[in-house]
Amino acid sequence: MTRDSTAVAASGAALLGLAALALTRQRRCQALVPTTHVPAPAIDPGAAVRAARRMNRAAGVIAASVLADSAVEHYRGAFHNKAMVAPLVTAALSLAVSAHGNADKRPQAHRVRDSVYVAAALTGLVGTCFHVFNIGKKPGGFSWQNLFYSAPIGAPMALTLSGAMGFLAERVRDTTPGQAPTIAGVSAGRAVAAATSLGLLGTVGEAGLLHFRGAYHDPFMYLPVTIPPLTAALIGNAAFGRTRRRRPLTRFWLRFTALLGFAGAGFHAMGVARNMGGWRNWRQNVLNGPPIPAPPSFTGLALAGLAALGLMEDHPDD
Repeated sequence: MTRDSTAVAASGAALLGLAALALTRQRRCQALVPTTHVPAPAIDPGAAVRAARRMNRAAGVIAASVLADSAVEHYRGAFHNKAMVAPLVTAALSLAVSAHGNADKRPQAHRVRDSVYVAAALTGLVGTCFHVFNIGKKPGGFSWQNLFYSAPIGAPMALTLSGAMGFLAERVRDTTPGQAPTIAGVSAGRAVAAATSLGLLGTVGEAGLLHFRGAYHDPFMYLPVTIPPLTAALIGNAAFGRTRRRRPLTRFWLRFTALLGFAGAGFHAMGVARNMGGWRNWRQNVLNGPPIPAPPSFTGLALAGLAALGLMEDHPDD
């Protein structure tokens, strides 16, 4: 081997050594520097509070419906039992704290609101037991006659729904900013969606019983027993489906159900007007006609469902 070829070989070996050293140092530096990934979408720190305020509004709408409806029904019953005042008091308090929660932008639960919501939910459960007992002790027991014209068996549960939605609103609100809200270890959006679905089905049962009493003499009386069940199925599917999926159809039916609640109050007002004497004889016809304040319970539940969709879109868990 000549001196020149020896020099070339030595130079090549040196270059290869330098290249290997540079490659080794580059790999070490890459190991020290964290691997760059596509950043996950940041969680809006105010999303949980906005959802909680929507749920406070939903609880307030249901409470207002219960307050007006129970006031009319229990006045018709002459408040013969002193306990009949309880749902009026708790519904009024639930409405008040819901208004307070709607205005509250702080990311923490409020003890007074929590207490009122729990009291409202318990009052509704106790009221349901009273109504069931009163129907059962009448001659004939749980006959169609007694179910139609005795204390409405499912009406007090609307107060329970108001308290439950308000209590869930406080759990959503009580979330550390920047974290996804959960309820009992479950995504808050899924929990609220499931509660909304069950609440809609229960409300449909009560509306179906009373409209069956009216023999569905008006075709519009079929709307509360057809539209809300479909909405309940859609929001129930959302509770167990993919949270990253957009659900325009579910949102549409929730809004339609919310509108149906107000439309139902209008239809009931027309039913009162058709009675003998119309609104000139309102003292009797409001008591004996269709309950005007009852349908907006659908509106409150639909608002809760919309809040649930917002929670799942803001805080997907899949």
